[in-house]
Formats: sequence, structure tokens, C-alpha cells
Amino acid sequence: MGFSDRKSLIPSFLYSTTSASSSKNVTTAMDGSSQPSISSSSSQMTERSFLIPAPKEGSGYKVEMYSPAFYAASTVGGILSCGLTHTAVTPLDLVKCNMQIDPAKYKSISSGFGVLLKEQGVRGLFKGWAPTLLGYSAQGACKYGFYEYFKKYYSDLAGPENAVKYKTLIYLAGSASAEVIADVALCPFEAVKVRVQTQPGFARGLSDGLPKIVKAEGVAGLYKGIVPLWGRQIPYTMMKFASFENIVEQLYKHVIPTPKDQCSSTMQLGVSFAGGYLAGILCAVVSHPADNLVSFLNNAKGATVGDAVNKLGLWSLCTRGLPLRIFMIGTLTGAQWGIYDSFKVFVGLPTTGGAPPAAQK
Repeated sequence: MGFSDRKSLIPSFLYSTTSASSSKNVTTAMDGSSQPSISSSSSQMTERSFLIPAPKEGSGYKVEMYSPAFYAASTVGGILSCGLTHTAVTPLDLVKCNMQIDPAKYKSISSGFGVLLKEQGVRGLFKGWAPTLLGYSAQGACKYGFYEYFKKYYSDLAGPENAVKYKTLIYLAGSASAEVIADVALCPFEAVKVRVQTQPGFARGLSDGLPKIVKAEGVAGLYKGIVPLWGRQIPYTMMKFASFENIVEQLYKHVIPTPKDQCSSTMQLGVSFAGGYLAGILCAVVSHPADNLVSFLNNAKGATVGDAVNKLGLWSLCTRGLPLRIFMIGTLTGAQWGIYDSFKVFVGLPTTGGAPPAAQK
């Protein structure tokens, strides 16, 4: 297989390299990634076209792009980024869910925390942490792992020119495809979590809540909320990945005075967090109506989407609990991208996103 064939199979514009292009045998592509010149030796071409160096402060390892190790790293990074962050904000999620289910009792964020502390104590603020940890770890593994897979797959289908031209559509399609799978993994845990958090006395946690639902409603009861969960998570994830990649690119173009390949890994990870936080705000607004639906349907046995709309109203469906969710999802998404890109740097991969460097004069 010739060099040109190899290059077309790897959409390098999606991954800006982080090492300076100082060697005369390396040319800078239109997207900012380092590619070997045609005059380079055969062995140099093979190495440089498949191995992408991390920032200079990284571990010094190299991971072959799109190899099993690459997808394994993406999967582990997703587990860490989603599982840890969602578990950390369990108290906020608990208040949000109760505000959605019983707004008369939980009227605001502050009063909601007050009610929970008075009735359940500090320990009660972490009710539902086990299904949260396991569910969102499983979701994160599929979300990030399959996103990397589908992003390459759709890029290969589009071809080099169209992959560059329509890269945002590729981000959207790749993230949507990944989230469909990720939510199948999350849904049973989400069903248990919502009931444990919003129905006093239902169960202590995952170990007794899961079999209780299965006994009462069958396995299908665990997936009762799958459609509204897709309705919440697919738009959220599409916005999360596509807006993040574009926001980071704009930050490097217009805000950061130094080209990405000259920034330290600390600076790059700071950009990842900032881009993730801004993307998270957009995610919260887009996915919030479906989030209210998920909470309502998982809490009310036999309820339908129509029941939720009639009881809550369209305005409340879109706005109830939204300020808290913006704060929670913004922080969550920023932290997730920071953790994910930190793990990528650790294993020798570049951080996600970035603008091409200025043209050499």
C-alpha cells in the first residue's frame, strides 16, 4: 500500500499533532497535522504516518492511531471521564431530579438541599451513587470509544476531501451513533437511580433496587425510559462533541496567542476544560426537556410522554431545573474533556481538537 493510500485512511485533520514540525522531512498539512514528505525514506513514512506524538510533557509513550490500543485508551478515558464526574455531582443531580418530580416541595436549589439534609442527612445527598458510577462508566466507555470509531469510519466513507469539508457533520454523525449504543448500557442504571433518588423507601441502592424493578415490571421495566433517554442524550452528545471540537479550534485561532503545537500540555488541557464548559452550557439547554421527561417517566409507573406534557406543561418541561442543570452540565462536561484529554496525553495521544498553525511565510 502506498503512502497516499495510507494517508487517505487516516483522517489526520481530526487530530492535530502536538510536536513542532522542525524537520525538513516533515511538511505541515492544511489541517495542522505533521505528515512525512514524499522524499522521506520508506521507514520514516510508515512510522510518522501512524504514530502521533503527545505534548512534550507527556509520558513519552506512543500509541498507534486506530489500533486496538488506541480504542482501548479511548474506552478507558471515557470510563474515567464520565464515571468519576457524574458520581462527584450526585448531590446536585439528586436535587435536580427531586425539583423535576416534586416542585412544590423542592422549590429551589438551596431549599432543595435544605429539605434533603433535614430529612436524610449528609449521607442522603449521595443516594444513588452506585447506579450513577456504574451506569455512567458504562456509558462513557461506549460514548468515547465508539465516537472515535465512528468518526474514522465516516471519514473513510466520505473520503479525504469531503471529510475535511464536512468535518462538523462527521462529528455529529459519529457522536450520535456512539450515543445510541451508550444509552443502551446506561438505561437500566438510570432507571434504578431515578427511583432511588425520588421515591423514599423504594430501595437503598442498586443491589436491591435493580431486582425490585425486574420483579415488578420485568426486564422491559429497566428500558421504559430508553426513548426519552435517547431524546435527551443524543442531542446532548451531538452538541457536546461537535461544539467542543469547533470551540477548541476557535480558541486556538482567536484567543490563544501561541499555536497549539507550541503550547504546553497544561495549557492544552486548560483549553480542553474551557471548551468543554462552554460546550456543556449548550448541551444542557438542548437536552433539558428530555431530561425532565426521563425523570417523570421513571418516577410515574405507566405514565406516557403525553402525560408528562399535560402535567408539566411545555414551558416547565423546558425550564424547570434548567439553571442548576446548566451549572452541573457545564462543570461536568468541562471536567470530562479535561480528564479524557489528560488520559490521552498520558498514553501518548494528542489532545482533542485545535486549529491549524499559521502558514509559514
